[in-house]
Amino acid sequence: EPQAGADASPPPASTMPAPDRWQKLPARARSLFVAATATGFGLSAAVAATVFALVSRLPVPGWLLPAAAVLVAGFGAWLGWRRYRYTHWLLDEDGFGLRRGRLWQSDTRVPGSRVQHLDIRRGPLERRFRLATLVIHTAGTRHSEVSVSGLDASDAERLRDHLARQTDDDDDAD
Repeated sequence: EPQAGADASPPPASTMPAPDRWQKLPARARSLFVAATATGFGLSAAVAATVFALVSRLPVPGWLLPAAAVLVAGFGAWLGWRRYRYTHWLLDEDGFGLRRGRLWQSDTRVPGSRVQHLDIRRGPLERRFRLATLVIHTAGTRHSEVSVSGLDASDAERLRDHLARQTDDDDDAD
């Protein structure tokens, strides 16, 4: 019979995804991924085109610079959409997993025993869309943090709490 105050039971099944079930980011994160990437690409293209026009001193039609910026921003929007579409996460008894990319794939696993501390970041746009960025700081010096942006704010808090509890449990076992 369990002792009073001892909470060794795992969290309810509804708080964790089923094992081997990769989770997608929420649909409302898509617009943030698309807008951020399109803006970054569009501004970079506008600056590069303006510098090129000033340095080269070639006659450049007035419509060419904005057209180039819009074209590159459109490409950035497409990349942002793909970045959103191919980002998945997993929380299981072994720790946290993150998969990104389609052409250049990245598969990151963070065992619960390697987690040092956890942060949640919310910028103004993330707060507006009820999203958050979970930052998992790990033991070691190289690639010592895993950052997952576009998470539902409640999922980010749940992941943080679960991983923190898992880390505390591992510390207690030592």
